Amino acid sequence: MKTLSIKKLGMAVGATGAVLYIGCIILMVSVGREGTIFFFNSLLHGLDVEPIIRMSVPPLDALFGIIQTFILGWLVGALIAAIYNIGMGEDEKVEGMPS
Repeated sequence: MKTLSIKKLGMAVGATGAVLYIGCIILMVSVGREGTIFFFNSLLHGLDVEPIIRMSVPPLDALFGIIQTFILGWLVGALIAAIYNIGMGEDEKVEGMPS
């Protein structure tokens, strides 16, 4: 039976979340308030983000945000892998395959 590596999937999801967070930082710095509002309004069609955009984010808050996003992503990825692996074990029992 092939299983997912809990650590590797957690690392992949956590790193992906951190890269996306850094991408948001780069976007906000490079296009300014109006460009950021346009981008997120286009991405989240039907939702107006203008009232909630905060452009003056202290560097320490941004750093904590990256770290928290990575940790949350790692936990989500690890949980997905663990649930998948448990489900794979049950599938084999149902099929009657010898262990």
